[in-house]
Amino acid sequence: MLKLSNKSANAWRALQRQCAAGMATAAPRIGDTKVPMSLLEKDAFINYQRIEDNLEVVRARLQRPLTLSEKILYGHLDDPHGQDITRGVSYLKLRPDRVACQDATAQMALLQFMSAGMDTAAVPTTVHCDHLIEAQVGGVKDLDRAININKEVYDFLATATAKYGLGFWKPGSGIIHQIILENYAFPGGLMIGTDSHTPNAGGLGMIACGVGGADAVDVMAGIPWELKCPKVIGVNLTGKIGGWTTPKDVILKVAGILTVKGGTGAIVEYFGPGVESLSCTGMATICNMGAEIGATTSLFPYNNRMGDYLKATNRGNIADYAQSFSHNLRADKGAEYDQVIDINLSELEPHVNGPFTPDLATPISKFAEEAKKNGWPEEIKVGLIGSCTNSSYEDLGRSASIVQQALDHGLNFKSKFTVTPGSEQVRATIARDGYVGTFEEAGAVVLANACGPCIGQWDRKDVKKGEKNTIVTSYNRNFTGRNDANPATHAFVTSPDLTTAFALAGSLSFNPLTDSLTGADGKPFKLAEPSSNELPPLGYDPGENTFQPPPADRTSVNVAVSPTSDRLQLLKPFPPWDGKTPKDLPILIKVKGKCTTDHISAGGPWLKYRGHLENISQNCLIGAINIENNEANKVKNQLTGEYGPVPKTAAYYRDHGVKWVVIGDHNYGEGSSREHAALEPRFLGGLAIITRSFARIHETNLKKQGMLALTFVDPADYDRVLPSDKVSILGLESFAPGKNLTLLVKHENGTTEEIPLAHSFNEGQIEWFKAGSALNLMAAKAKGKQA
Repeated sequence: MLKLSNKSANAWRALQRQCAAGMATAAPRIGDTKVPMSLLEKDAFINYQRIEDNLEVVRARLQRPLTLSEKILYGHLDDPHGQDITRGVSYLKLRPDRVACQDATAQMALLQFMSAGMDTAAVPTTVHCDHLIEAQVGGVKDLDRAININKEVYDFLATATAKYGLGFWKPGSGIIHQIILENYAFPGGLMIGTDSHTPNAGGLGMIACGVGGADAVDVMAGIPWELKCPKVIGVNLTGKIGGWTTPKDVILKVAGILTVKGGTGAIVEYFGPGVESLSCTGMATICNMGAEIGATTSLFPYNNRMGDYLKATNRGNIADYAQSFSHNLRADKGAEYDQVIDINLSELEPHVNGPFTPDLATPISKFAEEAKKNGWPEEIKVGLIGSCTNSSYEDLGRSASIVQQALDHGLNFKSKFTVTPGSEQVRATIARDGYVGTFEEAGAVVLANACGPCIGQWDRKDVKKGEKNTIVTSYNRNFTGRNDANPATHAFVTSPDLTTAFALAGSLSFNPLTDSLTGADGKPFKLAEPSSNELPPLGYDPGENTFQPPPADRTSVNVAVSPTSDRLQLLKPFPPWDGKTPKDLPILIKVKGKCTTDHISAGGPWLKYRGHLENISQNCLIGAINIENNEANKVKNQLTGEYGPVPKTAAYYRDHGVKWVVIGDHNYGEGSSREHAALEPRFLGGLAIITRSFARIHETNLKKQGMLALTFVDPADYDRVLPSDKVSILGLESFAPGKNLTLLVKHENGTTEEIPLAHSFNEGQIEWFKAGSALNLMAAKAKGKQA
């Protein structure tokens, strides 16, 4: 537990006096006011009273000032009196306000929810169709094609949401995180979502965490959500943002400081006077990309910029309610952080991050030099703006202002250029206000309101696979092959402003802050600083209504799942642990280097199988590099001696009654929250994933599915295990929290050695392992209650 400095102790006593004074005047209870969480859920109300009541208990226990994230988290505790609260140690039991699922992950989440035997979701829940629309030729045609190709999945989602009382956002609605920001996010709320960029809602002062589908099922079933009590990283923003520097550059800078794993196990909390110069959607951008540093989530304190956005999206009542609760929507004076990063926005340069990783941060003043030194392809083939990270009205307006300058000088894009609106509301508004016309006049293609190329849904034709090339995006993630499945594509992440300027110049060596373009008249000109209204002066145009509320009578709704489908498959329970010590298990693959969830369960064309576990398991670990031969998807079958694909080898072991393990490197499972990366190895007969370290969401997902997620006590012991070894896991008969297990390694030459293994399982998670999965345990308990 954190120790109080004298300064903090004095602040705590002052806070106690303020609270006592407030109690003496018998102020009305915050809960006396009833404000709906959204315009679409009139019977679900914001529960500030719970936060107020919980914090009264927690403050008395901890006797110290609280950070903003602590206030919101502890304000949602299931048991504030008995909950152990130690940052980085305790497992908190929390009661989220809502759940959000995107269509690719919702399929498995809903299939699991159906297996749990519930008839309605315990908290407001929505499903958003944004992942299954492939970018090919343009918005309307791509959407029509997706609706036709994915009809079976969309019908399942539409009927399942109707059956279980969930809100359903149809294809074309927009990207889940933008829809949440426009309709559901509210200051002080707690939400979980089955997508790693759920923290986008932190732009409205909400703690929003990416999780696997099994976590979502727990909350939908009325079970408290479990989260390891996060540490808190503070980012103190001073100065004022302006010029070519954007909110995106804040998180690009932070990513360079913390790296892709520096935020693991922590919430990143922004504060300081510089916050006031950021728009609400700009704050959302920063929180969104916090997923790239492994952070549990990120958030900002409530301010007038959030209030303005709430009012612009017809939620002025929430803005007023939040203002009345603002004392709990900011950190206490004297609150202490585990780490503090200082950033002066007035001095912050625009940044470009990449290639191949989102934490390789380079300021624009040094970028051309770095590109030349590293041999990055100078010609930019494609510039892509939009996505869940940067597709607000302000973002697209600033880009349009840059494009208009080029048009005024007779120029079009030199690179191909695509625009992805974040929502139907944003699309309709930028069309009405002329931005779409500006983009298209310069040669851009406006894509569907969906994730598109950001998640690999891109039917790219301009380069061949394996051809070295450069793309620049305003997206959030740029792992190898992420956008176009081409491992030779050098993908760089930056702001929409720089992406647009780069695409007009067509070259990585162009710096719009110092360099000039040549107009059609042959004269050089410099681009002026981009500008845009933060919010549309004429208000938002809602566009087409694409929301399906649950029907009043759900009894007659039948969920559409065909037994012959290759897209959807009802789930069968995984077998429980047999109680025996696992002996002489083969190593399926010893993974070399970075292994993200993209490597473990690829996206792109595989997204269509997200509701069919058997089919999608054919992509299990096909992108991981085998340290034995430095090749992907080629491992040795230790039973036959033959080399073959990873999924085929895993299935061979399973079908012959042999469990297997994977050996992984640092930050194994970073990236998307996709629980398929845990479901697939479980389905194929895996028992344990043993690594130097895990990314938070993936580690939890593995536990939920009954897998052993274990780490080397000494990370250097990774080198002691050879791909040809057989291993035994000792100590499971006395499996207990905080007690190490032992890996008995048997080498080909007959020698053996023992390696200590750590784990982070608590008592409840150990029960998941013994039962075969968290869902098995839930179903057994539900059956016991019914009996």
